[in-house]
Amino acid sequence: MAIVEYTLDEKVAVITMNDGENRFNLAFFEYFLTVLDKIENDTDANSLVVTSSHEKIFCNGIDLDWLEPFIQKNDMETTKAFFYTMMKLFKRILLYPMPTIAAISGHVFAGGAIMSCAFDFRFMRSDRGFFSFPEVDLGIPFLPGMIAIIKKAIPMYKFEEMQYSGKRATAEECEAHHIVMKACHMDDLMNEALSFAKSLNKRREVIVEMKKRMYKDIVHAIDVEDPPVIESGIFSV
Repeated sequence: MAIVEYTLDEKVAVITMNDGENRFNLAFFEYFLTVLDKIENDTDANSLVVTSSHEKIFCNGIDLDWLEPFIQKNDMETTKAFFYTMMKLFKRILLYPMPTIAAISGHVFAGGAIMSCAFDFRFMRSDRGFFSFPEVDLGIPFLPGMIAIIKKAIPMYKFEEMQYSGKRATAEECEAHHIVMKACHMDDLMNEALSFAKSLNKRREVIVEMKKRMYKDIVHAIDVEDPPVIESGIFSV
């Protein structure tokens, strides 16, 4: 089983993340980006759904056990490559040439929550899982590009609360604040996401041009920033 793999359901490409808690490291990014390229170049899919095979976790964000040794060794080349590649993945999802749907099948925390905001639409499992930004307790301020991505998906008043408190939001709460389109039981999650994806039978060239225009300011925020400097356990720019 690959770390990230895809199948086709009619003209919907379904990506499944299979790497346990799907924490971010360079290998995870490489697999994900490669699969996105294969779908775009080798299939006639016109919508994308992403989910996880883990029984209770969609994505837990940065793999700190993987990253921290590079920080401790002052290996800034690898550290910077990590952050550049993470933002490359977020941008790739943001501008992907078809509608994208995150089928959030469990907990989605930190970088995983940011990644989910890069999708055009989100459906979330209601019987298990929280949506959370714990960075305030980890001492990791958001990069400007991350903030721009999050603000696309989460109303500012709710983002402020979640960012400064680290509070965990349920699927029902996310639906109430329009962070996700629908909170649904795990038994219905993929059916709901796939049914919606199949309704979006649009031309790729139109979708990608819309995204370029709509997300111009977000792309600018991503492109102008440098990877964070690591100081005393705090990522700063």
